Amino acid sequence: MKDPDEFDQFYKDVRDRLLVLTYCLTGDLSSSRAAVRDAFVVAWHHWRKVSKLEDPEAWTRVRACAHAQRRHTAKLWHREKGLDPEAKATLDALGKLSQHQRRVLLLTHLTTASLAEIGREVGLPRADTERELQTATSQFAMAREVPTTGIRLAFEPVRLHVEGEVERDRWPRATIVRRSGAARRRTHTVIGVAATVAALVVTGALVGNATGVRPTLTVERVTATEAGAPAGGASSPSTDTAPVDLPADALLGADEVARSTPGTRWTEAGTDGNTSGSGLVMPCQADRYADPKGTAALVRRFASVKADGAPTAVQTAQVSRSERAAARGFDTAVGWFAACDSDRAQLVGTHTVDGVGDEAMLLDLRTWAGDGTEVVAGVARTGQLVTTTLTRFPVGDQPSAQRSAGLLAEAVSGLCNLEDAGACVSTPRVRETSPVPAAPVPAMLAEVDLPPVTGVEKPWVGTEPREARSNAAATGCDQTDFSSAPVSNGVTRTFLIPDSRLPDQFGLTETVGSLPAAKAAAFVDRVRAELASCPDKQMGTDVVRVASVEEKDRDLTVWHVTTEISDDQSVDYLMGVVRDGTSVAQVGFVPAPHVAFAPGAFVAIVERALARLGEMPAPKG
Repeated sequence: MKDPDEFDQFYKDVRDRLLVLTYCLTGDLSSSRAAVRDAFVVAWHHWRKVSKLEDPEAWTRVRACAHAQRRHTAKLWHREKGLDPEAKATLDALGKLSQHQRRVLLLTHLTTASLAEIGREVGLPRADTERELQTATSQFAMAREVPTTGIRLAFEPVRLHVEGEVERDRWPRATIVRRSGAARRRTHTVIGVAATVAALVVTGALVGNATGVRPTLTVERVTATEAGAPAGGASSPSTDTAPVDLPADALLGADEVARSTPGTRWTEAGTDGNTSGSGLVMPCQADRYADPKGTAALVRRFASVKADGAPTAVQTAQVSRSERAAARGFDTAVGWFAACDSDRAQLVGTHTVDGVGDEAMLLDLRTWAGDGTEVVAGVARTGQLVTTTLTRFPVGDQPSAQRSAGLLAEAVSGLCNLEDAGACVSTPRVRETSPVPAAPVPAMLAEVDLPPVTGVEKPWVGTEPREARSNAAATGCDQTDFSSAPVSNGVTRTFLIPDSRLPDQFGLTETVGSLPAAKAAAFVDRVRAELASCPDKQMGTDVVRVASVEEKDRDLTVWHVTTEISDDQSVDYLMGVVRDGTSVAQVGFVPAPHVAFAPGAFVAIVERALARLGEMPAPKG
């Protein structure tokens, strides 16, 4: 092994540069910091090989970027508050680029890599790399309002911000990183030896065994379902493949679930490989396995000792063939809950959990079928393993987000010492994040965003998004148009409740579009002005401003509009307009007699529309 002093100096010289690069790549400082730390842990694990490379920094950089992007996959771009305006402008401009464009631009300006090396690092041919760099350069310069020769200087405020954060929250000592890398090496060595011995045993004893029983290194017999059945079907492992080690004792126990749900006692209701029946063991779950090509899977169900209507809990775990496949499985599992279509579910909140595995999220949902329930789903990935924890409680009895994060952390702790696992657990930290895109147009509302209306028990159904040639979200006061310049990317969509015998005019419509930043702000100001003057221009119209937020880059305003159409009849509208930088949206709702949202619910819908608006593309032209 090379002198540790060489690694320690490498760690000291390179870590800040990699943090600036990964932060610019993802807009997520805490995840980037964890990704850089994990990359150095892996580098020490392989230091005998890495230290001999011509460019060890490039080797580490590839892994830091990969870790950072996987951690950031399910999050919206940069939402850090209190950031220096110059640094924020740079991050906002980077957020308008595709991932390939962003990474090519950053590698060009923040590293010494050649164009050919950059192409190899991002996996693009040289011609494509050049084209992406040209596009990224022009788009970034335009969005940041700097000449192309000044792009490198635009990253200086970000670097200064990162240095300030590092001073407040210092890097772990090199000795700690080396200890983590050494522990990782020992774990892989021990498990590798065990796997080799197991493979030798399997070769001599498993061929022709049709009972589903596999040999182990001890004298006990473990069934295939106890060991973790292969994903993708109910068949048992083929006789020429060594079994993947996913032991049942790596899953949560009833006591661990009880610690995260005070006041509730649990018993284990069964553990298996989820190979029978429909395979759908959780609300919102769309398929048997998040990774249908995975190599092993287990599911454990828990039951409360209470009577009917009692809470339930589930943990699933799955091993994928690679970290990339596991990252896709993580995204799939998160997507099940982010776009849940079970039991008239409504997405209440989305949280990122730092300090748990390589990436982790919590999603809070409320189902409105029957008396309703609160569902908290946690999804985490550690290396090639993905686990999901889910608790389902009567409304008002659910555990807090911090306790749910603790349950997810316990689940990862049981798995992260297995072969092909990755990061383990430090201190779980829960932070609210923007919702994962769930609609056909990622920047728009989805059915899962909408609460029920009074007196109707059928689900919302959204129409197919279409070009915004007309705008049903507008009121008679503003008649806002999304179909002509300077608005681009105009799309509209309406949500209805079919087969509910409601008037034709009932429904909720959202229309979105993009404009240059100054014109987007003016667009919102015009709508506000039109609503403010409407009572004077249109007799019999009453306008009440319900909510309003005005910031430099974000706006939100909601109105209640009442228009008299006869002496004894009037029409109510709820309408909101929001802006996020260059993106705008208008949301309109027409209720029916005795069929409306609960107080405050429409404002929450408009707030959700604003939270999703960050996915809008930049304005055309």
